[in-house]
Amino acid sequence: MRMLTFDILPKALSIKDPKSSPMTTTTFRRVLTNALMVAVLAFVSSACNKEEPTTAIITVQDADGYPVEGAYVRLFANPTVPLADPNRLRQEAMTNGKGQAEFDYSGFYEQGQAGFAVLDILTFKDTLYAEGIIKILEEETNEETLTMERIPD
Repeated sequence: MRMLTFDILPKALSIKDPKSSPMTTTTFRRVLTNALMVAVLAFVSSACNKEEPTTAIITVQDADGYPVEGAYVRLFANPTVPLADPNRLRQEAMTNGKGQAEFDYSGFYEQGQAGFAVLDILTFKDTLYAEGIIKILEEETNEETLTMERIPD
């Protein structure tokens, strides 16, 4: 009786240890490089998104256009329908030698917030006064100039 033999068994037994595949090392390096790039981009993009100051500068001048030093300036909210405490935005200052009073609203603004505030302005010194409004835009220096006039008798 004759048996059929196949040459499969000798080939199966002669399996050699696979050599390290250059593809595996390249793939590992690529994955590691991509992960490092993502980490660096995440760090850099968060550092670029810093909040800028939200300030208001009110310049007070007399009828001749000269700056008024030592004038009292108040910024305040005067909403028709109060949704929150309007006093939280009230700030007061005195003008400097250039007739300017500076107000910082950076602590009141949150990034991503749509719009900020429209505030009333009241300023006076001795027998002079002025009123106005200013729209405060977030992360900007907002400026308004008021011309004082005599308080009516």
